[in-house]
Amino acid sequence: MKRRIIWLIGSLLALVVIVLGLAGNYIYDLAISRNSGVVQLYGGTDKAVEAVSALEEEQKRLEELRSWTSRQKFEQVSIQSEDGLTLKGLYLKNKYPNGKTVVLAHGYKGNSDQLPEVTRFYYRQGYNILKPDARGHGDSEGDYIGYGWPDRLDYVKWIDFLVKEKGEEAIFLHGFSMGASTVLMTSGEDLPSEVKGIISDSAYTNLEDELAHQLKYLYDLPAFPLVDATSIVTKIRAGYSFKEASAVKQVKKNDLPLLIIHGAEDELVPTEMATEIYKAAGGGKDMWIVPGAGHTEGFLVNETEYSTKVIDFVNEAMMEQEEKN
Repeated sequence: MKRRIIWLIGSLLALVVIVLGLAGNYIYDLAISRNSGVVQLYGGTDKAVEAVSALEEEQKRLEELRSWTSRQKFEQVSIQSEDGLTLKGLYLKNKYPNGKTVVLAHGYKGNSDQLPEVTRFYYRQGYNILKPDARGHGDSEGDYIGYGWPDRLDYVKWIDFLVKEKGEEAIFLHGFSMGASTVLMTSGEDLPSEVKGIISDSAYTNLEDELAHQLKYLYDLPAFPLVDATSIVTKIRAGYSFKEASAVKQVKKNDLPLLIIHGAEDELVPTEMATEIYKAAGGGKDMWIVPGAGHTEGFLVNETEYSTKVIDFVNEAMMEQEEKN
């Protein structure tokens, strides 16, 4: 009888492990694998564009934007990641440079063709612009999505490329959604003095909490034990766990000027996450919660104030660096 009970318990435990393994692999294939059929696990700037593209005035604006983009002479550039992937991106040298460069980090399932509005804004301000394809996205190699964690080391490589190959002396990182968390995670690394500041738009605190939120928000599923199981699968298949991918932990080590932007109506990455990141961050910091804006919609909802906030932040960051030197 005792052996039978032990056998039943062992069988149940084995069944639970198998079920969780299958569930973890399913969610991995849904959210982590490059080959996922899901276009967006959470939204990005494309969603905001689609929401207004039916308006005649906005359609005209988008056509002008596409026309402007097509006239720019983007250079295709590439680097090698520490784990041997070829990562690609687009580099745009300004005809009338102001001596500064911005690295634009796209969101989940995005690529270097995105963020055209912000690209044009920075170009008109005189910036050189680098738009990398994150690993597992666009033209870059990689069969999984890093959600910012392995990507942070890729961005250190991109920064090194800008300094050594392009001679850039004043670099700012500006990320959106997953890209925002990527630049925040990058901020905790040992960065060269050429990096002057970080701008984060709609970042999540860490991958564990964000996926837990998305499971509830999109599918009404509990975080435990699904997130834990998927984290173990991700560690096995992609080499990192969800607990590692933390913007909060990384910004604690940051000593660069930091501007945090987040929509007040963001349901996909809760606005409270911006506050948590702000409180944890080291260095000089500022935060702007954009009234009426959803996920990564700040620039579209209030382009004028958004532009002013960014310009003022960059000027203050440059002044701070000059004072240090």
